[in-house]
Order: sequence, then C-alpha cells, then structure tokens
Amino acid sequence: MRDKDKTPDRLERVVAEAQRDRLRREQDYRAQALKLYPWVCGRCSREFTRANLQELTVHHRDHDHDHNPSDGSNWELLCVYCHDNEHQRRTEALRHGAGGDTPAGEATRHNPFADLKSLLKKPE
Repeated sequence: MRDKDKTPDRLERVVAEAQRDRLRREQDYRAQALKLYPWVCGRCSREFTRANLQELTVHHRDHDHDHNPSDGSNWELLCVYCHDNEHQRRTEALRHGAGGDTPAGEATRHNPFADLKSLLKKPE
C-alpha cells in the first residue's frame, strides 16, 4: 500500500462513502416497505399518516440490515418506540442467554400465553 493511501483524508473519504451507501440502502428498503405494508406499527397497531411517517421504522426480523429481499419478508414496520423495545429485548436475550436450544433471536418472540387454553382445561 502506498503512503498516500494511508492518509487520514483517505480514511475520511472511505468512511463518508460507507455512510452514504448505508443511507442509500436504508432509503431503498424503507421506500419499498412503505409501499408494501400498511402504515401501521406491527406491535402496537398505531396508525401513521404523512404527517408522522418519520416515526415509523423498518425493522429487520433477522436483525441483518443487509438482508433485504424484494418481497419484504425480512421487514416489519414498527413505530420508533416498539422498534427500540424490540432491540432492547434482543440485547437482553443475548446478554442473559435464551436458554436451552432456542436461538437468542427467537427468545424475543416468546408468547407465554400461547398454550393457555390447554393449560386451563379441567381434567375429566
């Protein structure tokens, strides 16, 4: 590598270009997601209009921001509050472990009431 390639200016250019590329990718998949899905938070069901659309975010279900299939199967629209909550829950699950053979990402989707009906059945 030549000396001029090691300059701080080059590093700044590379970082700036990477940030521009990331923003471009985000705008592309955000625009696609807003066309595919109704403007409603997938968790709290809050509805959005053009006036508050900036508060609706695109969440990557597998947490991989580079996995953007055109059918939107890896995206869900979440309000900023639910999106922050989802990432906090995942952080906690990763920090404390999901337990057993369950991958940590699935721990955030746990529904403790999923089998409630069968648990409440009276034995005959």
